Amino acid sequence: MAIRKTVSIVTSAYNEEQCIAELARRLSAVFDALPGYDFDVVAVDNGSVDRTYEEFEKVRAGDARWRIVRLARNFGTDGGLTAGLSVVRADAAILMAADLQDPPEMIGEMIARWEAGAANVYGVIARREGVGLLRRINSRLFYATIGKLSDQPIPANANDFRLLDRSAYRYLQEMGERNRFMRGQVAWLGFPSAGVNFERPGRYAGSSKAYSWRVTQFAMRAIFANTILPLMLMPFLGVILFTTSLLALVAFTIDWFVVGVPFPGFGTIVALTVLLFGILVCFLSVLGLYIGLIYEEVRGRPNFVIERASGLDEDAGH
Repeated sequence: MAIRKTVSIVTSAYNEEQCIAELARRLSAVFDALPGYDFDVVAVDNGSVDRTYEEFEKVRAGDARWRIVRLARNFGTDGGLTAGLSVVRADAAILMAADLQDPPEMIGEMIARWEAGAANVYGVIARREGVGLLRRINSRLFYATIGKLSDQPIPANANDFRLLDRSAYRYLQEMGERNRFMRGQVAWLGFPSAGVNFERPGRYAGSSKAYSWRVTQFAMRAIFANTILPLMLMPFLGVILFTTSLLALVAFTIDWFVVGVPFPGFGTIVALTVLLFGILVCFLSVLGLYIGLIYEEVRGRPNFVIERASGLDEDAGH
């Protein structure tokens, strides 16, 4: 008799009380459509202030496959998924948001790609519904920037909705850095990967938590936590500026001998001085960001704090 493979769904929710019942219904339908696998759900309440935790418990009361983790506060999307992933022991883990913008119906296709040999099956957003032009432009800029800067390429429009084989997620569990960017971390692992295109629907209910300032902060931290290329580019830019300044000095000196007027154009000199100081401030800002990231790593605080849990067989890790 063949041993049935186990698959854990890890989902994180922050103030998503209106989505939980529908999420449970659609996941249950997917589980019924894939009877060859044993499923369970690790649902993380990421510090919600509404009735998200109570809704999770209500689902668990009717379906023992659900395990609930409540965090002491909101630790961000990556913190919530990290908390859920820390208790997974299945053959594969599927990470997804609880707001139903990651369609549960894609799970079957992800499992098929997994069975075909991919240890990392990631969702690729082909189209976003209900998203403004500015948000789409920002997403393109983010993926273009991080794709160019990262040591390991991150596929454009890939999101955290993904399936990870045990061989991959167990290494992700061991990564202890505090500035987490799962897409970059998984890309760094380098396991065989496959993308699954899907159209991301609008929210089922509630409002988006992806505010402009929060998204900008996330993008900055993701870029700087995922690459040291900005630091490597700074010396090259310094050499270029030094060379340009040296050539300008030679040109001014020749002009002094030929024309007899030293350094014409006071405004030009002032503009160049301001430009150089601006570049210096940018350099210092980049260094400051990296020092800030180092400071957070040195403090060594946990990525999440569990307030309570239901249905866990063992203590959760941090």
